[in-house]
Amino acid sequence: MSLNQSNNTDVKIKLVYKDFDGNIKIESVWAEKVGDYYKILNVPFFAGNIAYGDIVSIDEEEGEMYFDELIEPSGHSTIQMIIYDKNGVSRIGEELVALGCDWEGSHLEGYISVDVPATISYIPIKEYLEQGKLKNLWDYKEACLAHS
Repeated sequence: MSLNQSNNTDVKIKLVYKDFDGNIKIESVWAEKVGDYYKILNVPFFAGNIAYGDIVSIDEEEGEMYFDELIEPSGHSTIQMIIYDKNGVSRIGEELVALGCDWEGSHLEGYISVDVPATISYIPIKEYLEQGKLKNLWDYKEACLAHS
């Protein structure tokens, strides 16, 4: 299931992050212009501290748009998951949707990003994530945690 709602007027914003080895990487996310700023339209797979619906400012460099700063958080949280049994991705995605989340699959098999809307409790989501981790079904990272 994809949150990507891009259309012809949407733009790509580059997010700069460090990978597990400390190397600088770049990930692009869809965004739409909102006044002087941009609203993020999909869930980041690798970068942290950004969530679906966040309003951000950008810096333009050589015709490319780069994330500058968070202007207004959406209240959404971003969870990044690696699912060990690649055949279980769809089922796990359905379970996350049943809990009120949405998700996107990446180009890496078994790797997904999860959007936790601001309007739902994080408690059952956290319990679900921890249960699966304890059963060695997946690992996860709370890449942008707006929920307390």
